Order: sequence, then structure tokens, then C-alpha cells
Amino acid sequence: MKDKLDLIFSLQKELSSLMDLSRYPKTMEDKISMLCIAIIHEATELQRITNWKWWKKPTNFDVKEAKEELIDILHFVIQASLELGLSPNDILEEYIKKNYINRNRQKNGY
Repeated sequence: MKDKLDLIFSLQKELSSLMDLSRYPKTMEDKISMLCIAIIHEATELQRITNWKWWKKPTNFDVKEAKEELIDILHFVIQASLELGLSPNDILEEYIKKNYINRNRQKNGY
């Protein structure tokens, strides 16, 4: 069986091939810009199911819905990764680099 991240990338490529991309931006910059907008909107949908409104009566947090919104975000993150030419190995390398930087920042009072 493929590595899990390889499988996710493969599934995203397959999904993209099924879509009508006539309205999809043509340049890499425009694609990334639109994918960022999609990520922001999905993140807002995730945030809306939390009890962030301190002035409003709280509701039960719907974990199932939260997971669904998080996966929507992941779809767009993976698509952006594909648009930027990142492979699953590239993602791992970049993550490790940034994780190291973030750990050092925390150790140094960032």
C-alpha cells in the first residue's frame, strides 16, 4: 500500500481531473490566491461551529462537522501543494525544516 500522504496526493489529482476547470485560474499565482481564499473560507466555516461568540448562548461542539471542515481545508492545501509542484516528500522536508525553526523559537522565548 502506498504511503498515506502519497495516497492523499493521488486522490486529489484524480478529483481534480474530474472537475470542470474552465473557471479555474490559469496562472500559478492566481491559482494559489484562489486556493488561499478557499482555505480561509473553509477555516471560517470550521471556526463558526465553535463557541467563539462569548455573548451568545453556547451550543454543543459538533466534532463530526469539525472534522469535515478540516478535511475540506486539507483538500485545498493539497491542491495548492500540487500547484506549487510539491511532492509528499517535499512536504515532509519542508515540514521538518519549519518544525525545527518553530521549536527553536519556542525555546528562545518567541
